[in-house]
Amino acid sequence: MKTAILLYNPRSGRGRIARNVERIDAIFRSCGYEIVPQVIDFDANPFDGHETIDLMVVAGGDGTVNFAVNAMKRKGLDIPLGVIPAGTANDFAGALGMSSEVLEAARQIASGREERVDVGQVNDLWFVNIFSFGIFTTTSQRTPDSRKHRIGKLAYLIEGVKEFRTMHAVPLEIVADGERFDLRSLIVLIFNGETAGGFRLARTSSIRDGLFDCILLEKRDPFRSTLAMGRYLLGGNPKIVRQIRARQIDIRSTINEPTDVDGQPGAEFPLHIECVAGGLRVMCPHRGEPV
Repeated sequence: MKTAILLYNPRSGRGRIARNVERIDAIFRSCGYEIVPQVIDFDANPFDGHETIDLMVVAGGDGTVNFAVNAMKRKGLDIPLGVIPAGTANDFAGALGMSSEVLEAARQIASGREERVDVGQVNDLWFVNIFSFGIFTTTSQRTPDSRKHRIGKLAYLIEGVKEFRTMHAVPLEIVADGERFDLRSLIVLIFNGETAGGFRLARTSSIRDGLFDCILLEKRDPFRSTLAMGRYLLGGNPKIVRQIRARQIDIRSTINEPTDVDGQPGAEFPLHIECVAGGLRVMCPHRGEPV
């Protein structure tokens, strides 16, 4: 029998996982897994003592997946991950094609197929979906968990409005796959995944192409910058919204701007960012399955 851990936060998804642990257990056992539920402890490595398991099932949002991936990489392990979406934002699970229903997602993992997808690395941190800095990008870190659990994505909007008071440009020296340029940027979004908060901001991004899709909003006056981002979101291509596809990016700045990896505190400048093609083993639904 194959062995697995179900790593979950009992508060995620308004308690949906905690209420369904026994049913998730039954689904995996019916598919030949001996699965052990484990409540997440962010101060411990969930792979300690479990280095030879066949599967780590993570029930949570992008931040919980990020925690598990970094914990695994620190130990030098290469264990397949299954993701049951149960967070406020579930962008990586969406890119994998996972159902938003807890029990159906569990079934998709237990009876699914293994695949290798891309993973990002910035300095000594790993990310599955997005690395970012600038206005609005660290909103998730500052949004209280209690508010996220109570009102969902609206909590991010409430916190994000406060950032207008501190809007500023970040002077950057960037080298992307050997091409160098300078930029004063309000926002930098580096996508390994495909969406942010459910919005497909990087139009061609994929977790299976070995490349990052980057969006950089150049600083102009507040009205022009806001208008340009609005035009981009509506499908336009304003010049001050720079779009790049690259495998390796180096960024320097005179400001040590706070950064974000999958909604968690990110790396400090200078930044070396690399897309590791096929660097993560995941369980996905069989092709053609409804989401």
